[in-house]
Amino acid sequence: MRTSSTLAGTLRVDPATINYSRRISFFYGANDMIKAKDVLVLDDEPVVGDRLKPAIEEDGHRVEVFVDPLEALKRIQKKKFDIVVTDIRMENVNGIQVLEQVIAKDERTKVIIITGYATMELAREAMGKMAFDFVSKPFKLAEIRAIVNKAAQALEAGE
Repeated sequence: MRTSSTLAGTLRVDPATINYSRRISFFYGANDMIKAKDVLVLDDEPVVGDRLKPAIEEDGHRVEVFVDPLEALKRIQKKKFDIVVTDIRMENVNGIQVLEQVIAKDERTKVIIITGYATMELAREAMGKMAFDFVSKPFKLAEIRAIVNKAAQALEAGE
């Protein structure tokens, strides 16, 4: 049983009575009123995209997955994405370069950086270049879903 304190008092919810997608939304902060967003996921490890795509789609977002950063950048030039989730370390192009190109095209796009090589210096650089969030691997799918939904909420709020 999950307990949440609100201004109106204490709310007790039995997770077993909530359907799965609503349960994730309740526990991880997703908003059922978020409009579907176009999300691009870029990671040179196919398993990352294979896991993130269905998880993010479960919240109603449209997801395109790329393992080749050059192909992803070509797609970004042709289509406007609301949210981009990108790895840092990839061949040919790194995640900071992807971030710079995405923001140069449309600075409203929310870019979420994921990496297995997290350092404070890298996080500062990414955040200084307008990354929305910085997440180190390994991560939980629910964590990424919550961050994507937070980015979607920020877009709707005009942030």
